[in-house]
Amino acid sequence: MSSSVASAQMPTPRPTIPGTRYHRIRKTVQTICVSIFILLPLFDIMRVDIVRQRFYFFGAELWISEFAILFLTMMFFWILVAAMAMIYGRFWCGYLCPQMIFSEASVASEQFISRWVKKHLTFASETTRSVIARAAFYLLGVPPSIFFAFVFVSYFVPPVDLFHRLMSLDLSTAGGIVGASVTAITFFDFAFLRQGFCISICPYGYLQNMLADKHTLLVHFHDPNHQCINCAKCVKACPMGIDIRKGTHQLECTHCAECVDACSAVLGKINRATVIDYGWGDSAGSTEEDRRWYRRIGLRDGKRVVILALLLIYAIGLSVVISLREPVLVRIMPNRMTLYTLSSDGLVHNQFRIVVSNRSHTQKQLTLALDGLPQGRILAAGAPLLLAPGQTVQSEFDVVAPEGALQPGVNHMRILASVPAQETGAFDETFIAPMDSAPAEKSAPGRPNGKS
Repeated sequence: MSSSVASAQMPTPRPTIPGTRYHRIRKTVQTICVSIFILLPLFDIMRVDIVRQRFYFFGAELWISEFAILFLTMMFFWILVAAMAMIYGRFWCGYLCPQMIFSEASVASEQFISRWVKKHLTFASETTRSVIARAAFYLLGVPPSIFFAFVFVSYFVPPVDLFHRLMSLDLSTAGGIVGASVTAITFFDFAFLRQGFCISICPYGYLQNMLADKHTLLVHFHDPNHQCINCAKCVKACPMGIDIRKGTHQLECTHCAECVDACSAVLGKINRATVIDYGWGDSAGSTEEDRRWYRRIGLRDGKRVVILALLLIYAIGLSVVISLREPVLVRIMPNRMTLYTLSSDGLVHNQFRIVVSNRSHTQKQLTLALDGLPQGRILAAGAPLLLAPGQTVQSEFDVVAPEGALQPGVNHMRILASVPAQETGAFDETFIAPMDSAPAEKSAPGRPNGKS
């Protein structure tokens, strides 16, 4: 008797959290994503500088000549997107995609302006209020369009230079024209296109459908006990305007889980569990095996473990390659248009060409030294060479040695390029001397005695 009374007094536990469960998580993630989107180009964290032909990647300044690293970086991101689509479905679309974030913000802003106008302009007719609300939305949409277009173009043009072009209303140069064009496209997207881009233009939905398998994360309508009350709240909450009850594999579905929150809020009030929720694959059921931590994060078969392991190895390898990259790139080549020259003081001259690129953000100093050539030395103007950040210098220098100290013909030597805080570069080169051991007729300084 007492047990029955106690059980009657105990409140029935609520089977769901009423609403805003995934909505709050999604909006928090989207806020972080927008902040990252704005900060990446402004602080050169990730940006492609078309003007200077540079690629900034988490502190590293990669040059266009470093195509191998650029290719590996792009391939890593493509593999990451494909792996995310296979394991977590359209998580990118619902939580991370800038197009979806800005489209939802645009729709929410339009609805807010419309409600405000209807509330405060009660004296005007319905048509007049609708026109005013639409005009206000278009007018207020211009500043965000300019700002986000500026951020987007900053991924390809230096932000400082772009800001000066914006302040001067530059419409004559390529940068100004591109900025104005992107602003117009951004405004058109905010005002008219929005989620229509996801349905008709973006290929990611088709890609996800090709990569999905029986273990991909999906949003399910699962109602074996007929708990749905047909309130259609899930349809009204969906940003894409679809009915999840008509099927899981709908191209328009971005797996944002707004329908899950809507169903949870309604059925939770009558102590029923939601009939819409996330599930792995086509089966929305849950087993004891599914509660293990590795299956809950998507590691549900060997294929996924291998893919994530390869991604981890790829990321580690890419980070190691970038970290081992030398900030100062030195290239030394002999100038064999003239094999050698003999000066009036009995020195044999061989000319070399050097190209030095400072790929760091600080000034660097380069010093050249010679090893393996008897009594040889380097004659270079402006030695040691000072390089400003991002500067590339091309110049020529002579390696000289007394004729009597050289072997006839080819002499082997090593040119050492030393930069502080960087491993010394060693270049194995050859020094050409006259073939005859007898004293050659001396030429005027710089006049060639050997020809290629």
